[in-house]
Amino acid sequence: MTAAAAPTPSLPVLAEVWRGDFLESVHHGSLVVLDAQGAPVLAAGPVDSPMYPRSSNKPLQSVGMLRAGLDLDGELLALACASHSGEAFHLDGVRRILAGAGLTEDALQCTAALPIGAEAQPAHLAAGLGPTRITMNCSGKHAAMLATCVAAGWSLDDYLDPAHPLQVALREALEDLAGEKSTSVGVDGCGAPLFALTLTGLARAFARIATAPEGSHEHRVAAAMNAHPEYVGGTGRDVTTLMRALPGVVAKDGAEGVYALARPDGSAVALKIADGAQRPRPVVMTAALRHLGVVVDADPRLTELTETPVLGHGEPVGAVRPSDVVTGRQKP
Repeated sequence: MTAAAAPTPSLPVLAEVWRGDFLESVHHGSLVVLDAQGAPVLAAGPVDSPMYPRSSNKPLQSVGMLRAGLDLDGELLALACASHSGEAFHLDGVRRILAGAGLTEDALQCTAALPIGAEAQPAHLAAGLGPTRITMNCSGKHAAMLATCVAAGWSLDDYLDPAHPLQVALREALEDLAGEKSTSVGVDGCGAPLFALTLTGLARAFARIATAPEGSHEHRVAAAMNAHPEYVGGTGRDVTTLMRALPGVVAKDGAEGVYALARPDGSAVALKIADGAQRPRPVVMTAALRHLGVVVDADPRLTELTETPVLGHGEPVGAVRPSDVVTGRQKP
């Protein structure tokens, strides 16, 4: 007989789903907002408990790859940090990373998948194509991992093994940036090792990257993401919109409702939606940014992220909105 798991503490509601004037659903989760000195401005939920950041780990992993000898900059380094949409320029970039290391897409070991882009996937299917490794949204990271192994003289066939020198180096980089030890290792959707961090640690790591001095590996990652946000996400993606609207910001979305962001002054936000839903992520993020003095309403690109439409018969009839916990509103 196995011991029962410890009860999970109740999580606060971070977002509400309104259909007309009827509260239809809620999204629980955890959220931490840090000021420029790293002090919490807002903390809701277990922000110091381990969780899997999923693809929000990619900028941290890219720092680790640069430390291990990877030589990428610009759009190709941004692509190493990406969960790309699978657009033509993304796939071309993946092939360029591989070619620079003397490899082809046959070396990729990420899970085969369809493009995730709203336009790229239908076009891919219309061409009679199925899931491939290069169209998988993590193929930029995998190409960069392989290029790192070539640069360091490490083996290629087992680069996804958590004990491989590459993955050991990436874990060390994550722990250094976050200022904490990773207490759990899983397998990400793409097949790569996945290292757990706390939300607070993830926010700290993003702040380290966003504030790093010129010439550092961290600054190279931040500069690449700042200059090429379309490579980090893609056409119509909220993470791309967010970085275009806020110069100097480093932001990365992740599966299961994770989102992390840091500003050049060192202030940062990290959140996780408990049910893994994606629709509340930008809503909660933009509301959290108000706590850091970001005037969200001054830019229509940000304003459009403050609510996610709820549809009825194909037309907006309500919206997903941040909860009072996130906005700081007092109930009447």
